[in-house]
Amino acid sequence: MARIDASKLNLEETVVQVSRVSKVVKGGRRFSIRALVVVGDRNGYVGSGLGKASEYTEAIRKGVEDAKKNLMQVPLSGTTIPFMVTTRFGASEVMLKPAAPGTGVIAGGAVRAVMESAGVRDILTKTLGSTNKSNTVHACLKALRELRSPEEEAARRGKTVAEVVGRKRAEQIASANAYAAEQAAAARAAREEEARERERRGGERRGEQRGGGGDRRGGGDRRGAGGDQRAGDRRGSGERRGGGGGRR
Repeated sequence: MARIDASKLNLEETVVQVSRVSKVVKGGRRFSIRALVVVGDRNGYVGSGLGKASEYTEAIRKGVEDAKKNLMQVPLSGTTIPFMVTTRFGASEVMLKPAAPGTGVIAGGAVRAVMESAGVRDILTKTLGSTNKSNTVHACLKALRELRSPEEEAARRGKTVAEVVGRKRAEQIASANAYAAEQAAAARAAREEEARERERRGGERRGEQRGGGGDRRGGGDRRGAGGDQRAGDRRGSGERRGGGGGRR
């Protein structure tokens, strides 16, 4: 499968877990930081990555870069997934079940991070077995890879969507997809407006700081004028003293 270009997507990062790990070497133990990160555009693209470094920020940065290399596209059915799926990774098992609009994301920490990053807004989930966050995230992504949209399944069978899922269900899917597209566009516009507002406020603060520096420099000019005046006063007093000596 071709790699997805992350530079064309508006990705948001979510740190699922940051832990301190150690490696036993000849001279003792060497400590480092490990970060599990999930990235997604909240509109069908999601990926996870693992970063390790001696500092927290560097470990998170490496995790984000690794997650951008492992992006995948999730086939959504409106605001939920097309059908129920259960997968297993290691000792962790994850069950994902479609939900009606308005249900919300019923999930734990690691699964919730993946679902929200992928743009799933209504879903029921269950985590069984091990609660290891790394295995849970991988099991969740494995489940999302097994999903197929009704359009893909209909194309594979050589039929229409209505013939595969029924006419009523096809109409529901079409309306749900339209609603999800509107919600995604509204959310994207809100994020862009928020980014522009932050940039505008930052520009205003920088302008105020520059203006304050100019005022302070103006104070220096005033000090210079005061110094010139004091120098003139001293010269005048010296001349007066010199004139008094001549009279004597």
